[in-house]
Amino acid sequence: MTRRIDHLVVAVQDLDQAGHFYQRLGFQVGSRNRHPWGTENRIIQFPGSFIELISLGEGAAIAPHQASAFSFGAFVQDYLRSREGLAMLVLDSQDAKADAALFSEKGIGAFEPFHFERTGRRPNGSETKVAFTLAFASAELSPKAGFFVCQQHYPENFWNPEFQRHDNQATHISSVTLASPEPEQLRAFLSAFTGVQPGSPDGDDLSFRLGESHVDVLTPDDAAEIYGSVEAELDEPSFVAFAVRVADIHHQAKSLDAAEIPYQHIGSRLIIPASAAFGVAIAFEPT
Repeated sequence: MTRRIDHLVVAVQDLDQAGHFYQRLGFQVGSRNRHPWGTENRIIQFPGSFIELISLGEGAAIAPHQASAFSFGAFVQDYLRSREGLAMLVLDSQDAKADAALFSEKGIGAFEPFHFERTGRRPNGSETKVAFTLAFASAELSPKAGFFVCQQHYPENFWNPEFQRHDNQATHISSVTLASPEPEQLRAFLSAFTGVQPGSPDGDDLSFRLGESHVDVLTPDDAAEIYGSVEAELDEPSFVAFAVRVADIHHQAKSLDAAEIPYQHIGSRLIIPASAAFGVAIAFEPT
């Protein structure tokens, strides 16, 4: 079954500072939430997908990884010890327990499904319940790139059109870029994780089509050529960029100018460099 991008996990040291930056980019950024294990997040929601800004909360008691239990909190904690940036790619799931069994069968993750609940807030400030079950996968060659699928148990309480209206007129996440010295080494893992076979847009690069979005695996040189520059430990695979579609690219350029946010106009895209965007390059592209 072909999956779609559910959300991206962007790890940052200062959650409020990152939230303010994304507001300056023209996004509506949700209020702070706390996970039961101590990480905290703020959400930028689109119809059917979202960006999760995440950091370690004060007094967080992070459980370590175990042989059969992937620790989401420990991954974020370890990631933030070395850098900020796009830490994890999350695809959707209709049955996380079945997906965990599938990942184990395919040899990409023998982890127990992980279920948790938290309190959410509606646009009027009232509380509501959201719950998720996660199934993790692990690429042996990519210790700093996380992968899992997410099943939502109360989607009607999570998705809300009021949260999906952005000043920059963003509509959805259109692509995610993973830079790797040898993209071909990730073909088997990502084929098993996404459920699709990749195309080969150019040379050694790979592209996995997921509905109206795609995941690209590029060499570091190709990633740098497309995004101007990237910030990552490029001796091993790392997520370096993502792209968002906006209804009016010219309006967005004027808004970035007014906010004094640096960007490059490369082709039809506006590229915010990783150095200005908490370790991950952000591309705005026309619909």
